[in-house]
Amino acid sequence: MLETKVFASDGSISRTFKIPKSIFDVKWNSDMVNQVVLSMESNLRAGTAHTKNRAEVSGTGKKPWKQKGTGRARHGSRRSPIWVGGGIAHGPRTDKDYSKTITKSMRRGALVSLLSQKFRNGEIIFIEPLDIKTPKTKDGLAILKNISKAVDAPRLANGRKPYAVLALPAKNKTLQKSFNNLPSVTVEMVQNISVLDIINHKYCLFINPEEALEFLKVKNTKKV
Repeated sequence: MLETKVFASDGSISRTFKIPKSIFDVKWNSDMVNQVVLSMESNLRAGTAHTKNRAEVSGTGKKPWKQKGTGRARHGSRRSPIWVGGGIAHGPRTDKDYSKTITKSMRRGALVSLLSQKFRNGEIIFIEPLDIKTPKTKDGLAILKNISKAVDAPRLANGRKPYAVLALPAKNKTLQKSFNNLPSVTVEMVQNISVLDIINHKYCLFINPEEALEFLKVKNTKKV
């Protein structure tokens, strides 16, 4: 087991917390992470880009001019790809399938490899359960400012682009509304967190360490 700090909402260290090595102390596997990320990004592609070939574009099928005697290059159709308004020779087609499959074990391996690397870099932050009575962005921002000072990461609160993923162990509309309008964080449920969520953000903030850890243990043994 490993020990890590748990922060209170005011930025102070409230206690230490033990976390399993099977999730946070796994060897970095860049090849596996790369394969999983590429497969997930490929599966997100809509594949709607489409061009018309010479058989599909509008236009006559008549030969532009006779084969010989004009002094010009020979052509057989105005729909040829080398003509303006002609078809596209090798453009994108909607019949192409970009989806890729990846095994469950690789998904799990990439997830724990990323979490371990983030933990080694000090980019995994555990926070005590937050007690916000009414949804206020001001309260969410105040908490982020306190945490950012504690870990020396100003962009955690002031960033204009997603800098951290805030993982909630259960649905909480009050917390979601308090953080949703802050551009520096992306709110996600722990059970839904993916390799893409982790790799696209510098920090991972886990609210309520005990519950978050239970979901991570399940994700490490079942389909993710």
